[in-house]
This record gives sequence, C-alpha cells and structure tokens, in this order.
Amino acid sequence: MHIDLSQQLSAWLAATDIAVLELRGPDAHIRLRHDGARVEVIEDAGPTMVETTSAGVPRLTVVACSVGVFLHGHPLHTTPLARPGASVRAGQPLGLLQIGSLLLPVTAPKDATVIGALVAHGETVGFATPLVELEPLVEAP
Repeated sequence: MHIDLSQQLSAWLAATDIAVLELRGPDAHIRLRHDGARVEVIEDAGPTMVETTSAGVPRLTVVACSVGVFLHGHPLHTTPLARPGASVRAGQPLGLLQIGSLLLPVTAPKDATVIGALVAHGETVGFATPLVELEPLVEAP
C-alpha cells in the first residue's frame, strides 16, 4: 500500500472514535488501531490455520479469526455448510462466525476433506480457537 494512502487513512481514523480499521483488497491489506492518543499499524492477526500431523497424516486446523459464535450453517437453514467426509475447495465456506448481526464466512484454506467441526454449533469462541479439522487433498505428482 502506498505510504501516502496509509498516512491519509491514519489521519482520518484519528479524527474518529473507531478503534480498529481493516481494509483488504486483492493486492493490499492494512489494519490500523486507534487508542485515542495515536494510530498504529497492527501486524497480521495470526494464522487462519494450523498445520499438524496425526498418525503420519497431515491435518489442517482452521481457527477463528475473531471472537464470536461459531455456526455450522446459516441461521435460516438447517443443513451444515460442510459435513464430515465432504470434499471442499479452497475458499469454500466451512461455517460462519457470528459477531452481533454480522456473519463472517470461515473458509477452507486449501482443497481438503472435512474431518469434522471441533466446536458445537452456536458455541462462543475466542480468537484463534480451533474450529474445523481438515485433511488436505494430496496432489498427484
């Protein structure tokens, strides 16, 4: 991101009572925090997944990007977004993180098979709480 643009965003944020501003685009990402006295750039919030191995099989654990309520499916539908055993593509929703009335998708970081959800539907979760376990699809050589 251009330094002039980040300085302008910082100046605008300083003139508000907004505590955190995050902007994402295809080629840029910035997160700013305003504590009332100054505006600072926040480093990346952390991983959206953790790679582990279970009995020699690589696993991915998708974690919460924020606090909220984890939902296996949309509140207006009865079916989960990703059932255990289902194949999912990178970017496909695995569940939803509800923050107030906002629903944020929890997506698969890569093509994988869903092992299962690690938290119950409707459970309150914290930042980086493990949500869904996946087994990555092995690419043919």
